[in-house]
Amino acid sequence: MKALTDLIRDIPDFPEPGIMFKDITPLLADHNGLQIAVGALTEHYREADVTLVAGIESRGFIFATPIALTLGAGFVPIRKPGKLPYDVVREEYELEYGTDSLEIHRDAVKKGDRIVIIDDVLATGGTAITAAKLVEHLGATVVGIGVMVELEYLGGRQRLDGYELISLVQYENP
Repeated sequence: MKALTDLIRDIPDFPEPGIMFKDITPLLADHNGLQIAVGALTEHYREADVTLVAGIESRGFIFATPIALTLGAGFVPIRKPGKLPYDVVREEYELEYGTDSLEIHRDAVKKGDRIVIIDDVLATGGTAITAAKLVEHLGATVVGIGVMVELEYLGGRQRLDGYELISLVQYENP
């Protein structure tokens, strides 16, 4: 996926000193890069009988929505606290630089739904495992987790043991 790697830039010390942020904004601005990324993630789940695609706020929304449309599935937002207007289920998680929470509407998924969870970056795995717990708490099955970028050096994949994970670009070092 060199075409994608070339469109991702490093931003040192963001959001805190010592963090090397992988900025996908140039990739999003590039039609070909965006098409490759969305196409690769979509193709991976084409035969998985997906009923819903859950996107994690906020950049996960960018990829999850066209994937859902192409797969003939619905889209479900998983958001930070206080941004969903209806009754929610909340789960806390740890980031590589702090803690946060995610929420999903209590009626967004149901037993029997087959869900793919999409995000932009897998770092420590906290966000992805939290999203999986949220949808499973509501009775759905996580078919897989797809991300644009995997920061292998942070060990997130190990936290997702038992879940099928696809990442398009991997970084072994910061």
